[in-house]
Amino acid sequence: MKKIRIGNQTSFSAPTPLLPFEYAIENGFDAFEWFPDRHGAAGWDSGGMDAGIRRYIRDRAAAHDIALSVHVSLQGNPLEVRTHGIILRDIEFARDIGAGLLNIHLYAEKGPDDYVAALMPFARLTAEAGIRLSIENTPLTVPGDFNSVFSRLRDLGMAAHAGMCLDLGHANLCGPTRNDYLRFIDMLDPRIPVIHIHMHENFGDCDSHLPLFTGPAGRDPLGLSEFIKRMKERGFSGSVILEQWPQPPLLLNEARDRLYYMWNEKGAS
Repeated sequence: MKKIRIGNQTSFSAPTPLLPFEYAIENGFDAFEWFPDRHGAAGWDSGGMDAGIRRYIRDRAAAHDIALSVHVSLQGNPLEVRTHGIILRDIEFARDIGAGLLNIHLYAEKGPDDYVAALMPFARLTAEAGIRLSIENTPLTVPGDFNSVFSRLRDLGMAAHAGMCLDLGHANLCGPTRNDYLRFIDMLDPRIPVIHIHMHENFGDCDSHLPLFTGPAGRDPLGLSEFIKRMKERGFSGSVILEQWPQPPLLLNEARDRLYYMWNEKGAS
């Protein structure tokens, strides 16, 4: 059975970005994602992380066998030249802390050709640094957007480097598949490699980022069981990131433990 890792993420609601990271270490999580998400005075950006902090993160993660990923800031859009410096800054941060993956949103408003053309310089930079690139679905992107983008990436020889970050909560909010994230997955080209997963829940009303098993899966986990089945069929073996900093944080532990149990449940395909 292929191994998965489950981790948590920084949050602008936490007093410091190091707090969720230290929580991950203390509670035995084996993945962690850094998400520069400054909101005015709240949150943080990678430019504020000096060399000492970057070295500390890299060394602590290595000592505790934690796979690191970096989520590009929401202000970093490859289609917007004025934000390219933000993306480059986050790539440098990922390299300095030893992250194995950089995650970026898919922006589909100008079509797949323009998006891929704008993304390619960053895709090449991450490939040269040995950092895989995952492209995440937002509530505004549909399966067809990914089918088109990855068709073009295959044509450009980037299929081995770039894959999809499947965001379960966003798939549940997608217009054509609202409240049916399984249909979203089934509409994806099976050749698209899912290499990263973001896990959070909602009731199809807003991007509420509810902790796993506190939304619909808490009432009926059948959909989540089917999701796991589909990820196994795709050969998924990356990191699953719980995208919240709940109160109490113990909800992260409960979500991780129950998800691990379901993933490794005897008889599961």
